[in-house]
Amino acid sequence: MKTVKNLVLSLALTFTGINAFAQSAYEKAMTDKVSKVQHSQNADELTALSNDFARIALKESKEWLPQYYAAFSDIQKGRILMREGKVSELDVLADSALKHIDLAKAISPNNAEILLLEKMAHSLKMMVDPQSRFMTEGSISAGLLSDAEKLDPENPRITLIKAEDTYYTPEQFGGSKEKGLELFKKAKAQFATYKSPSALSPTWGKEEADYFLSQEGK
Repeated sequence: MKTVKNLVLSLALTFTGINAFAQSAYEKAMTDKVSKVQHSQNADELTALSNDFARIALKESKEWLPQYYAAFSDIQKGRILMREGKVSELDVLADSALKHIDLAKAISPNNAEILLLEKMAHSLKMMVDPQSRFMTEGSISAGLLSDAEKLDPENPRITLIKAEDTYYTPEQFGGSKEKGLELFKKAKAQFATYKSPSALSPTWGKEEADYFLSQEGK
């Protein structure tokens, strides 16, 4: 009996060790890339990161974060191209992001972080032709932002994107720089207190809030 108990204990320890190794291997594969993607402003690097996260997602089919960051890489690249006036490339990037988002939602439904990315992807599609797409993509974006806010009202990234939208919306449509700046201030305060669920969870956005607040009065 003692031999059998020792064997069972040995097997249990072995499987525990394998699980711990697998977890640490996943975290190791993710950690450096997560830091890079949340700070990168290089379109080529973001393309490479999207591909890297997609490869991790194939191996880690029960984890939503690799799909999330693959989508985030596409969206961040799209936002860079939008600022450069290359709007003709936004549809392809937004569609790629939405594919990753759908896969992430299947793993983690009712997730405010994922809904926010979905909102951002539809906003990119709207910017290809704002006049003709405002009623479709713009409406979808607004609904997704509202849904995300209901799920996680203290999330600073949700307030940040809401602030950005408000900042660039003309007064006659309910926005203004002043209203946007107030929301950026709210986002900054939320960043100071918001607790991320894990080391790999999204933390992006604080630098953007700081940048807009630094423009106040200019």
